[in-house]
This record gives sequence, C-alpha cells and structure tokens, in this order.
Amino acid sequence: MDADFWHERWERGEIGFHKSRVNPLLLHWWPSLGVKSPETVLVPLCGKSLDMLWLHEQGYPVIGVELSRLALDDFIKEHALPCQWQSRDDFEVALCDGLDLYCGDFFALQIVHLEQVRVVYDRAALIALPQALRARYVAHLREHLPAGWKMLLITLDYPQEDRPGPPFSVPDAEVRSLFAGCGIEVLQECDVLDDHPVFRDQGMTRLSERVYLVVDDPAPERSAG
Repeated sequence: MDADFWHERWERGEIGFHKSRVNPLLLHWWPSLGVKSPETVLVPLCGKSLDMLWLHEQGYPVIGVELSRLALDDFIKEHALPCQWQSRDDFEVALCDGLDLYCGDFFALQIVHLEQVRVVYDRAALIALPQALRARYVAHLREHLPAGWKMLLITLDYPQEDRPGPPFSVPDAEVRSLFAGCGIEVLQECDVLDDHPVFRDQGMTRLSERVYLVVDDPAPERSAG
C-alpha cells in the first residue's frame, strides 16, 4: 500500500472512512483526557475530518497531517476557512488561526513540527496502515513527540482473514506491544458489527471497536468492565 493508493481513493471519491458528523466517541471521551485548551492536538492522517473542526472550536490549536491535497482543499472549501498555503520543509501547509494542515508524508514529520503537541487524536490512522507500517508509525510518533504526551486512540478488531484492509484489524495485544512502556487504559469496548452492514455482507463475523487512553507517563493499567 503506497501513496498512490490513497491519492486514487480521494480522486475517485472512495472515502467511506470519512464521517459526515463529529465522532460521538470523541465527544464522549475527550473530557476524560483532562486536556485544557490551548494545548495543541495532532490529528495524523486526518483527511477532511470534522473532528478537527470540533477540536478547533473548543479552543485547541490543531495540527492535521494528510497525504492528499484534495482532501485538505475540500476541508478548507467546505468550511470556508481563510487558510493561507506556504511551504515548510517537506510539506505544503495551510495556516488558519490555530489550524495548521500539513500536506505530505507523515513520516517526514520532525521534532520541530511537533514540539508544541501535547495530545494525539487517532481515529483512523493506525487502522489505515498495514502491520509493518503500524509499527513504524507508532515508533515515529514516540521518537518525535515531546515527553508527557497523551493519545485518544480508536481501533477496530476483527478476524483479519474475514476481509482485507483498510481498515485493518488492530488487536488489543498489538496495541499493548506497540505502546509498551506507556500507560494504557481501555475506555470503551463495543461490538459494532451491526453498525456496519457492508462489512457483515463482506463476510465479517466479528467487529469490536475499542477506545484507548495512552499516556507517555505510565500509570496503572485499567480495563473497561
């Protein structure tokens, strides 16, 4: 899976992963992070997610990172944002009063780009990547984020043999391996197969959605009951 795959998805409008409303899991669980504005939030592989707009409206500076310029242009146009584009290292960046949209390769992010970030919101980044890239993605985050970061992470878990990704299955054991040494708390775990009839029609037999709080400063692990 390479950059052309995602460019073609956006060009053909095959963006079933894009949601037409703010993610209710974000609305429900964000307060549990205890993050006060104006802490900066990173949204990796952001697409044109409405979640970025909601975070921005709550007073959080947001850094979105997205490979597709088409996705970011759509986001700016659909919300009439007065953004200005400029070049910054290996990225083209749209700047709009606390909303910085980086167009380019996530793996080109450096410490200087993330030095203000305190929180990561990952609804669709980890599950968009095949296993080898998932390990590289998490390692890149952990190497380049400032100490003491937090992450609100949403994953899907299903028998990978039931269908090819994306979205890919990311089991709980893999999350704990990827973030070994961090504090990990399962905030919510639900069976959501009935909410995705397309997946069920494709032969999926089980689909769990998990919401995690991951923190750089480890705390005793707790799981949802």
